[in-house]
Amino acid sequence: MKKINVLQQKSFDFAVRIVNLCRYLNEEKKEYTLSKQLLRSGTSIGANVEEAIGGQSEKDFFAKLTIAYKETRETHYWVRLLSATHYLTNGEGQSLLDDTEELLRIIGSIQKTIKSRNS
Repeated sequence: MKKINVLQQKSFDFAVRIVNLCRYLNEEKKEYTLSKQLLRSGTSIGANVEEAIGGQSEKDFFAKLTIAYKETRETHYWVRLLSATHYLTNGEGQSLLDDTEELLRIIGSIQKTIKSRNS
């Protein structure tokens, strides 16, 4: 049985949270514009991690991981904005921000390792 990649699992679990949050924002808060942006960036993280894992080379892997990092930064922004405009409670927003920061640390660490190996 293949071992699950930690980043792969965390980015997938995060995407599930984002999908559920966006459904809530649409149905309960009637918020459509910001949640659509959040949905795109928040689910793109895991999609790019998956593409990185299936990359044809280390350069391809690094490039997709860099996109995942940028999407995580964008998601962090949308969560901050939704929190600041009271679409999310402080607890909801902080929990999501903690998750984005964890993803950023993991991705950043992998990027740093690749860069140091190629220096």
